[in-house]
Amino acid sequence: MAEKFIYLASQSPRRAELLRQAGVKFETLLLRDDPRGLEGVDESPLAGELPLRYVQRVCRDKAAAAWESMQSRGLPVAPVLAADTTVTLDGQILGKPEDRNEAMRMLKMLAGRQHEVLTAVAMKLGDREEGCVSHTTVTFTSLSDARIETYLASGEADDKAGAYGIQGLAGTFVSRIEGSYSGVVGLPLFETTELLQLFGYDIP
Repeated sequence: MAEKFIYLASQSPRRAELLRQAGVKFETLLLRDDPRGLEGVDESPLAGELPLRYVQRVCRDKAAAAWESMQSRGLPVAPVLAADTTVTLDGQILGKPEDRNEAMRMLKMLAGRQHEVLTAVAMKLGDREEGCVSHTTVTFTSLSDARIETYLASGEADDKAGAYGIQGLAGTFVSRIEGSYSGVVGLPLFETTELLQLFGYDIP
């Protein structure tokens, strides 16, 4: 019998590393490799969309698109795992910054305050889909413009929701965290392993 594995519908090296940490066998499934020329899911928030609904919707859309891609490419059938992370402050969604100016604006908003990080995870196998959301409260220390500019110069903020990566230099900004550290990185391991177990995957 072939060894069980899943598809990871993400190009994030952080999510891949977290799955390896959990001992999960997986293959990366990217829409950009689809012969039909499919690109990523539109991650633009809808008008009036609440952060929780937003992150759940985008995550489900990623799982559905990856499942469709798997089928169209004739790949071996296995569950698809997708995830999406957003940072929210005062009900506002802080996605990936479009440029350094926007990243600066986001970090100045977060400095000295609490914010919430929501990471949705979904697994899909045929008509069956299961999902969950990790909620984590993160508190930043006060940040000077000079400290933010030094951080932005590192390039670390460029592809991160909320313009920071807790696993990197921005870890020094965090004075307190309540919830899932791995969820802030991009894949909450506790919730993810629970989903895997629902699909019959034993976790070491």
